[in-house]
Amino acid sequence: MALRVTTDEIVARLLLAVIIAGVIGYDREYKNRPAGIRTHILVCVGACVIAMIQQKIGFQAIEFARSFPRYAGVVRADEARLIAQVVSGIGFLGAGTIIVTRHSILGLTTAASLWAVAGLGIAVGMGYYEIAIISALVVIGVLAFLQKIIHIDTLQKIEIKYRDKLATKRYLRQYFKTQRIKITDVSFSSEQSAQGTVYTNIYKIKVPRQLAYTQIVEDISLQADIVKVRLINI
Repeated sequence: MALRVTTDEIVARLLLAVIIAGVIGYDREYKNRPAGIRTHILVCVGACVIAMIQQKIGFQAIEFARSFPRYAGVVRADEARLIAQVVSGIGFLGAGTIIVTRHSILGLTTAASLWAVAGLGIAVGMGYYEIAIISALVVIGVLAFLQKIIHIDTLQKIEIKYRDKLATKRYLRQYFKTQRIKITDVSFSSEQSAQGTVYTNIYKIKVPRQLAYTQIVEDISLQADIVKVRLINI
């Protein structure tokens, strides 16, 4: 193994980092996530650069030890030192993509993809092409295809506010039955307003794979007595 990284090798590694991160970033940007193509490419290229610097430091330490055997015991070059800083530091960037609202948390997958891209950049920068390419295929497969192949019927809460108690409850029972929506729990409350009594039902539901939550909200909101419909993440 040559104790140097040639210019062609540097260009090849950076180009591979751009391609890998670009594909992953495209998936995130296409799905309108906080971090897109440019962010993923910059993270991967930055990690690749740091990995190459770390490798260069290691090569220099070996060359120094060869040239000055007397001082070989003094020279130290830990190849994991800079890389460890990348792994820990990328957490701050990933945290910036996570959006926490009152009822939901968004951006976790994007934060994880940034962390994975940093790892891919390190692998490319160190010259571990086999690890980088196979790992990139796995990451791309998880982001692009896993959700289509494996579907988990997650529980969801839906809050419905309405006025006409009997008619609306009858409508909701029929709607859930028609759409094959399974109700696992329900809570009920009411409040007085200037317009009369407003009833609130919070259903914990399990939705069939082919039915989107947005479609449920749209369908239910068309009923005349419905005041408000919204989904609540558990």
